[in-house]
Amino acid sequence: MKHLPQLLEEHRRYHTRRWFFRDCGVGLGSIALGSLLGSDRASAASGSTNPLAVKEPQFTAKAKRVIFLFQGGAPSHLELFDNKPELTKWDGKLPPAELLEGYRAAFISPNSTLLGPKYQFSRHGESGAEISELLPHTAAIADDLCIVKSMVTDAFNHAPAQIFMSTGSQQFGRPSMGSWTTYGLGSENQDLPGFVVFSTGKKGASGGANNHGCGFLPTAYAGVPFRSVGDPVLYLSNPEGIDDTFQRDTIDGIRALNEQRLGHVGDPEISTRISSYELAYRMQRVAPEAVDIARESPETLELYGAKPGESSYANACLTARRLVERGVRFVQIHHEAWDHHGGLTKGLKEQCGQTDRASAALITDLKQRGLLDDTLVIWGGEFGRTPMVQGGNDGRDHHPNAFAMWLAGGGIKTGQTLGATDEFGFNVTEDKVHVHDLHATILHLLGFDHTQLSVRSQGLDFRLTGVAGNVVEKLLA
Repeated sequence: MKHLPQLLEEHRRYHTRRWFFRDCGVGLGSIALGSLLGSDRASAASGSTNPLAVKEPQFTAKAKRVIFLFQGGAPSHLELFDNKPELTKWDGKLPPAELLEGYRAAFISPNSTLLGPKYQFSRHGESGAEISELLPHTAAIADDLCIVKSMVTDAFNHAPAQIFMSTGSQQFGRPSMGSWTTYGLGSENQDLPGFVVFSTGKKGASGGANNHGCGFLPTAYAGVPFRSVGDPVLYLSNPEGIDDTFQRDTIDGIRALNEQRLGHVGDPEISTRISSYELAYRMQRVAPEAVDIARESPETLELYGAKPGESSYANACLTARRLVERGVRFVQIHHEAWDHHGGLTKGLKEQCGQTDRASAALITDLKQRGLLDDTLVIWGGEFGRTPMVQGGNDGRDHHPNAFAMWLAGGGIKTGQTLGATDEFGFNVTEDKVHVHDLHATILHLLGFDHTQLSVRSQGLDFRLTGVAGNVVEKLLA
């Protein structure tokens, strides 16, 4: 009898109108979601199956996995991929008035003088791609790349622009590309996360964890930060005195409690929590080997310029190859180091020295192993840099009107340069590619119609491309 008040309280709490709308809403939402997505995804939404189980795309995919080499801070396209000899002639002069009509810069006066390119360009490969002297290793693989010189974006400050590049929105709380990818396709390795993130460079991403967050999707689809030194994930090793049997019994006990709660309320986030405990347990056995680049041959280490035991962009690129080789669906390396408002000449040389060799090595290595054909590799930042000077005579401001990226593998038509800008590299003049268009193309290569891959949240149907975006047919092989 002493427990009767508690039992009555539990009964009252679970059988009220308020409880029905509060807690059953998720269950009813899962039923509705299931009717939209089909039985396989309905099972995942209701928590009865692994949310990272392999799923079929809407149509035959060219790419099975993605590696995004995110150059945070915005590399200058004018020193790397968009050669502008005319800009050299205008060095130190004011830009034409008509060029600046309606233009808004982030920090400088638009009337600042023009700055000629700091480095030389030359043509490479059968494609004749113009590539900077700062990127000799990238130049050597020119015919394996599609260089896009006509990218545009909507944001001109780092955090909003990075989040926009990652999620298709400048607002916090939307799912990232990696989350949409794992939501749509699952993962081919159930012992590792489907979406892994590395951070290299001088600091973390300006947009923070929003660059790899899952938004309103279950947290199973969020990016998992890995380290390239020590345990790949913090607290992966058991503390002293905790053996495998004790840990397994603990996880089983927690799972039983979570399953009991899941049965009461039907919240799919509880299913995600169950999966995360199990994944963490399996990762203790698998992850250390997966990120151990010391197992690679001396020739491979030399190719990347990687050194076991150090934290570097080169090590992250090599680890990315090891992860996708093992079935990880999406790897993002965020190298935040390219924000050259001043010290442009020295800064570009330094960052290209850290990244050029490994970026090119990744393409070469994937190609040698037969993985490049179905692995999409993307290189680029959040926007470009102004042709006008900042920081005395050695810096450039943020510039959303034109910037460059490159793509390789995974169904991309390589050996081409797409798009063009005006004589100052200021505005796109040919084959404009908006960030939404890039996202639509990436999803297309992964086997999805970007207008159909959507999730209803708070009464709205959300998708990576919002209400915009077109597949860029010229990018497709």
